[in-house]
Amino acid sequence: MTSPASTRTTPATGAPADRHAPSLPAYDAGLLVLRLALGLTMAVHGAQKLFGWFGGAGLDATGQFFTMSGYPSGKAMAAVAGLTETLGGLGLVLGLLTPLAGAAVAGTMVNAIAVKWGGGFFSPEGVEYELLLTAAAAALALTGPGRLAADRFLPGLRAHRLGYGIAAVVLGAVLAAVVLLLRK
Repeated sequence: MTSPASTRTTPATGAPADRHAPSLPAYDAGLLVLRLALGLTMAVHGAQKLFGWFGGAGLDATGQFFTMSGYPSGKAMAAVAGLTETLGGLGLVLGLLTPLAGAAVAGTMVNAIAVKWGGGFFSPEGVEYELLLTAAAAALALTGPGRLAADRFLPGLRAHRLGYGIAAVVLGAVLAAVVLLLRK
């Protein structure tokens, strides 16, 4: 006699159902929570740079910081960083062009790590926070946004492929390296 679990089948394939199979809705919910937390954090951080919102310094003061940190054209670099954080963060929130949004955030955070390097690992001077944001952004670029995302409605990104994520992360790393090479 077979057990009741072995006689159930999945509607799509007719294959035996596995009670212990992972729950896709659980993955989607977890990815949504991660996207919202990381995306909103980065979008707000970018708005601090660009507009001085949420207690931020604004573009002029952030530009001065970038100049002191060795970047050429500090105000322009601050604008690039602010736009990348804001747009990358909002892309993560919406799940829109997620591989690129994650790579944009990760690339920006690589530069933040380079600026803070030398302060150790742990906060407040260390890089632990920036490293965590970098890893989370890269993970989202690699895994995709889940099914609760705008990418679901884009034909090319509907079925996320690992290759998209790898290509985006490599692009983000290369652009981050180029920006770091410009730093004095």
